[in-house]
Amino acid sequence: MNINSMKLPAWVPIKHTKALAAPILIVMMLAMMVLPLPAFALDILFSFNISLSVIVLLTALYTVKPLDFVAFPAVLLVSTMLRLSLNVASTRVVLTEGHTGPDAAGKVIEAFGHFLIGGNYTVGIVVFIILTIINFTVVTKGAGRIAEVGARFTLDAMPGKQMAIDADLNAGMIGEPEARARRKEVAQEAEFYGAMDGASKYVRGDAVAGIIVTVVNIVGGLVVGMIQHDLAFDMALKNYTLLAIGDGLVAQIPSLIISTAAGVVVSRVANDQDVGGQLINQLFAKPEVLYLTAIIIGGMGLIPGMPHVAFIIIAAMLAGAGYSVSQRKQQAGAIAELPAPVTTPQEIEEATWQDILPVDTLGLEVGYRLIPLVDKGQGGELLRRIKGIRKKFAQEVGFLSPPVHIRDNLELKPSAYRIALKGVEIGKGEATFGQFLAINPGMVTGPLPGLMTTDPAFGLPAVWIESNMREMAQTMGYTVVDTGTVIATHLNHLITIHAAELLGRQEVQQLLDHIGKDAPKLIEDLVPKALPLGTVQKVLQNLLIEGVHIRDMRTIIETLAEHAPRVQEPNELTAIVRIALGRAIVQQIFPTESELSVMTLDTKLERLLMQAMQASGPEGGGIEPGLADTLITQTENAARHQEQLGLTPVLLVPGPLRALLARFLRRAMPQLRVLSHAEVPDSKTIKVTSLVGGQA
Repeated sequence: MNINSMKLPAWVPIKHTKALAAPILIVMMLAMMVLPLPAFALDILFSFNISLSVIVLLTALYTVKPLDFVAFPAVLLVSTMLRLSLNVASTRVVLTEGHTGPDAAGKVIEAFGHFLIGGNYTVGIVVFIILTIINFTVVTKGAGRIAEVGARFTLDAMPGKQMAIDADLNAGMIGEPEARARRKEVAQEAEFYGAMDGASKYVRGDAVAGIIVTVVNIVGGLVVGMIQHDLAFDMALKNYTLLAIGDGLVAQIPSLIISTAAGVVVSRVANDQDVGGQLINQLFAKPEVLYLTAIIIGGMGLIPGMPHVAFIIIAAMLAGAGYSVSQRKQQAGAIAELPAPVTTPQEIEEATWQDILPVDTLGLEVGYRLIPLVDKGQGGELLRRIKGIRKKFAQEVGFLSPPVHIRDNLELKPSAYRIALKGVEIGKGEATFGQFLAINPGMVTGPLPGLMTTDPAFGLPAVWIESNMREMAQTMGYTVVDTGTVIATHLNHLITIHAAELLGRQEVQQLLDHIGKDAPKLIEDLVPKALPLGTVQKVLQNLLIEGVHIRDMRTIIETLAEHAPRVQEPNELTAIVRIALGRAIVQQIFPTESELSVMTLDTKLERLLMQAMQASGPEGGGIEPGLADTLITQTENAARHQEQLGLTPVLLVPGPLRALLARFLRRAMPQLRVLSHAEVPDSKTIKVTSLVGGQA
């Protein structure tokens, strides 16, 4: 017969065979509680139960993080039900066939009754009680408590973790697929600990059930043996007690193994090592500890009456292990301290025009302790994040920012960094490598120990904490980010603020060339026929200064081409383009709202400003100082009221006043957005929530 030609029946698809395993196992366990089983079948099932418990324990020990064994709560439930089903099946055999001898319920129970407890039912009872106490009061209770606390802290930490994911996504350090995967992992972690909390109750109930089943087997066996089979009390007590204790031990030992596995899974701290690696690397990493322990154990071995040989052997082994660890550390230190090769000094060359280096448009300088963040040889996590920032900036704002030139600067503090635009510093800060910055978003539940500071990007209060406090900080509501994220977020914030300065003529030409690949005629009709490149650049910069993205370049170019024959002044062209982009501008400020909550000017104040503008020209330089102070003060109050309501501060004004007020109020209130009535689409509803210069 050709084996390769054998096929499963058409009604059993291969992909569904694994899905049938769980229903079949549950049906078999329920059948064991109802149908009688022969002794041989009990031997097979008890052996399978022991094997399953060992597999679960070893899997737990080699698991790197809890979510690698996400099926563990279901395994706990299934294994508990399997043990209970075997208890019921073995009880039926013990009570019906126990009078025939100690092998009535199979060889496995007989082996546990004779080999492990020496055939002495008194010893068996004591051993069974000790194992049950250990399993119930120590292992199971401890694992259940850890799972309960872990579930509570995991649920409390979910908002902080979600905020950290959103912060990384907004900073461009991760993409949407990775963000979805991390959100899914956070949800799975909460579900896992919640399921472990519930599953641990099954294990504790199984321990109680084991005690009750054993007592019932002993009492029921005495009654059945003496009344139905006319056995003497001593014979009945010996047979049924040995069978009941053997049966109880066969169930309790796998239960103890499973409980230990549960404790290992929920009590470990996730890192990149399994439990064995953690124990070896952390317990036996310091030779001083091993030497001191060897001295103490050796001293105890010299006390009269002590087992000298055992203590001396252990002390010698510890001393040898300490010597081996210290030798390895010395070798590693010697390699690290090898002198650098001596280089002969070269003769200094004459200065040339090549020594004049162009100023970098964007520069990042770091102290020497931050070099691992930007060194490809050491991982260079910040390099990858900066690439993500530029990509996200291009997708959102509408043009590709210049590359960021990174270099180390020994004049800076070791943990300091400096961000420069065209050689001029625009931002600086300090970041502690290897620690995490816990940012207070305003709703934390308590303080954290560490170095107090402020978030360099947004000025929020923050504290530098050690890595082992990260979970606790997230639980308390802090947004926790690593060193690279701190610098990347600060860089992204500054690039967004200074987007207009980053858009040079070269970038504008590259942007037009990129659009010209799909619409060459559109670009030819605009530059240089209708408008010079400098005017187009100025219009785009005006838009970026007020935070308007220029992704919709087709609308911008078409609008400029349409009005260029009549209007050449960049500011007037900017106002016309803003009206064309009105829908996009409003959506950028109000992404989902159909009702726009805005501030407006009082009628009297609006009339005064119109008169001042007509008297002094469009630049508004002749506004009377008292009126200017009143305008700033009342606008700040109205904006503060908007923010308290959870709304974006937006001032809606007539078209002729928009450019004037936008320039005038920008320095005092960078977060304020000024819109004209013509820029609001007809589909939007306007709701006035604050009035500047009067009472709302």
